[in-house]
Amino acid sequence: MKERKHDTRWMVSVALMAAIIIVLANTPLGMIQLPIIKATTVHIPVIIGAVLLGPSAGAVLGAVFGICSLISNTMAPTLLSFAFSPFMSTTGITGAVKAIWIAVGCRMLIGIAAGWLWILLTRIKVSHLIALPIVGFAGSMVNTITVMGSIYVLFAQQYADAREVGVTAVWGLIMGTVTASGIPEAAAAAVLVLALGKVLIQVFKRMKMPMADENAFGTAK
Repeated sequence: MKERKHDTRWMVSVALMAAIIIVLANTPLGMIQLPIIKATTVHIPVIIGAVLLGPSAGAVLGAVFGICSLISNTMAPTLLSFAFSPFMSTTGITGAVKAIWIAVGCRMLIGIAAGWLWILLTRIKVSHLIALPIVGFAGSMVNTITVMGSIYVLFAQQYADAREVGVTAVWGLIMGTVTASGIPEAAAAAVLVLALGKVLIQVFKRMKMPMADENAFGTAK
């Protein structure tokens, strides 16, 4: 009965975090429209959910984030929406599959990476005050690097056409986005994950909720 209670709490917690993601994704705070691409803060609850509930929850929440991104880029397309929405594909089914990977697959990696990094840091007794911003920064950079890296590998020519540059200039533009948008986004994630994570960890402990680090490797019941 105790395990079933924990399973139910886990599912409810994941559902609540998913609801937060959906709300954020449909407000200006979640998807910030830039001239070329949509910057995001929706990865913050994905990272926090992975910290609190584990890599599997992080993967689910990342998928929710990805689906929201897919819908956003379909309903309100930008120059790069072909890389995030299969319905905006300019290269048929192949391009659609690539877009699903970037929109959904890369976002699932945020939660998986953040969840396992948190478990690793807590296992080696790193203070939460240090571990939380590290996980926040790393999780955000996973989002930026995997998304922009996948665009470079899978859509270099289409990206060059959208930006009206030669394909040889794509690498520099990708790195410019990583530097100008990705690093500040990651720094903000580090601060927010620390601030919110400290509070929510205490809430989970008071509620006697199973934490991600407690369930890792099957060492705790």
